[in-house]
Amino acid sequence: MSLITSRALRGLKGCPECLMVTRAVPTINRTIGLRIISRANSTMSPGDIKPYVSKTGPKAHHGPRPRITHEIQDLSTALEGQKVVIAGWLFSQRRASENLHFFTLRSSSSSVQLVSRLKDASQDAMSWPLESVVLVEGEIKTRKQKAKSESSPVDEIELEVSGLTLLNPADTQLPFYPNRPEIANEDLRNQHRYLDLRRTELAENLKTRSKVAHIVRNYLYDNGFTEVETPILLNSSPEGAREFLVPTRNIDGGEPRFYALPQSPQQPKQLLISSGSISKYYQIAKCFRDEDGRKDRQPEFTQIDLEMSFIDGSAPPLDPKTQSRSTWQIGGSQIRLIIEGLIKKIWKDVKGIDLEGWFRVMPYDVAMDVYGSDKPDTRFDMYTLPIGYYPTLSDAALDKILLDQSPSTVEYMIVPAHQAEGLDIPALARSSQSIDYIKITDKNIYTWQNESVLTAPIGLDQDKSLPAGVKSGDVVWVSRRKKIAEGGWTQLGRLRVQISEILVSKGLLKLPSNPHFLWITQFPLFTLADEDKIELSKGRYSSTHHPFTAPMFEDLDELKKGKIDGIRGQHYDLVLNGQEIGGGSVRIHDADLQEWVMKEVLKLDEQEISRFDHLLKALRCGAPPHGGIALGFDRLVAILCDSKSIRDVIAFPKSGSSGIDPVFKSPSISSNEVLAQYGLISLKKDIGVNSDTKVQVEKEKVNEK
Repeated sequence: MSLITSRALRGLKGCPECLMVTRAVPTINRTIGLRIISRANSTMSPGDIKPYVSKTGPKAHHGPRPRITHEIQDLSTALEGQKVVIAGWLFSQRRASENLHFFTLRSSSSSVQLVSRLKDASQDAMSWPLESVVLVEGEIKTRKQKAKSESSPVDEIELEVSGLTLLNPADTQLPFYPNRPEIANEDLRNQHRYLDLRRTELAENLKTRSKVAHIVRNYLYDNGFTEVETPILLNSSPEGAREFLVPTRNIDGGEPRFYALPQSPQQPKQLLISSGSISKYYQIAKCFRDEDGRKDRQPEFTQIDLEMSFIDGSAPPLDPKTQSRSTWQIGGSQIRLIIEGLIKKIWKDVKGIDLEGWFRVMPYDVAMDVYGSDKPDTRFDMYTLPIGYYPTLSDAALDKILLDQSPSTVEYMIVPAHQAEGLDIPALARSSQSIDYIKITDKNIYTWQNESVLTAPIGLDQDKSLPAGVKSGDVVWVSRRKKIAEGGWTQLGRLRVQISEILVSKGLLKLPSNPHFLWITQFPLFTLADEDKIELSKGRYSSTHHPFTAPMFEDLDELKKGKIDGIRGQHYDLVLNGQEIGGGSVRIHDADLQEWVMKEVLKLDEQEISRFDHLLKALRCGAPPHGGIALGFDRLVAILCDSKSIRDVIAFPKSGSSGIDPVFKSPSISSNEVLAQYGLISLKKDIGVNSDTKVQVEKEKVNEK
């Protein structure tokens, strides 16, 4: 026993608890000894520690200081004459005379003018770098000279300074200065996000995000939902988008093992509902997709996720009061009810806007025929229609179109003259080889269809006894598309959005301020045209939503016969101003049907199906009919904040194109020694002559352990 331990234990004899400690001491000493020997044998040494040398210039404050009494934004004339203590960031400095100085102190949401007649303290403060953290003691005074732009009560007062404390000086030269009129470029701001977050705009966005999350939790709790956290580390499953894999040190037979980060909590929440323990689930959930970044996408994102048991599996019944049917012609009307209530609550509490009535409902094929998009922006009148809808076609022309057996048709879109004048028509036409245009004059109002290579071969003519469908100066755009709509866009659907953005930027189109919500329903259940899923589907059918979406009851018999084309799903998307903010579906609760869809329609192999074995077993244990939805939380908040990108409402976003975190520098490269612990080897060619041997040795060491 060591000398120190012996002395410490003298006089403890006779105490049972102390005797237990005494018996344990030899073991403790052996452990300590092993640690000491280990440190002695280590090649690392702490070395000499140099004394701390203070830098020249302003110093950070340590030790006692007055306690803050008020936030800057809470100051007002109601506090006139009161002594207060505030803190914030030094925004500006101005010397009026030797005995009078003015400063501006700023918080994340407000600022206040400081008036200092303290000669020495003011001179010190004039040497402090801007953006330094300062604590101020003073008395509230009403401003004699009003602020140039009063927007809040704090603009009506100033603070007569009685004390200044520099809590922490900033560097004399920062990468950029937030809350200045000249905003630094985005790349620089993203690298120093912790500094950019001082901008009032971003700070307010994060506060709005917090407020919306609070509203969501309270609303769903009040409506009987239970918040449940689901796992982040799951097994890989072929649901659609690429997954992020997380390697583990569990190397079985030399084969590396991986977790997968969830694209959504889809399977866990279905298992939860299947268990019967929770009838209404929700979660503000983190999700991950290994996709190329865009302004409205991030590799990690947040969604408001919910699921309900015993929801309808078909259209709502006839309304006994009005004797009318709902435009909602699928199941899941309970989901619609709860989501519309939630959205109305958010808009009321955040924007002060009352959203009246039900949101519009539009079937997928109508959206594609009229707007050329499955997430149409309905705020402006410009339509993409099959050529058969042109209003002045002759009866003979209509007969030709109806008898045409080809799989494609021509769609058209009219841009009126007063808007066409503000467009570079040839440049827009060059953006796609499959689009053509015709400028309307007085001479071709009834014959324009003969001037396009897309419409002339059809041999259509117009009835000149009818009012013309176009006017001189208009531009008619035409393009070919499949008769049975597929995918998310047609060529003219994309052009429609592109033209609207140009017109808005030039002041030729004014969009209404009120939000346009729209449900899109009755999507094709399966597709071959989803660009995001081509890599994984490899030519097979993929689910438009996901493999667990139920078919419409009316199409179930046809599906069971193997007739896949034309089968509609009980899938619903919520669209706001041309942006999809949520999507969900009624789920397949029949295990046999679910397994048949996976095996026969999606053509998943046995290994792929085995990844869903837990779900199929849960369905066979008596799962209730159920369904759910997920709202894109980041996108919803971005719309509420009028932000152009979801990156503006995320504290530390990834870069737009490469998914790199510019602050934390992730993802990063790991050494071969680290990779070997996970059974992995770098593919880099210049890793050294003996690198493969070295990695193999490391793998063997890991396996032995």
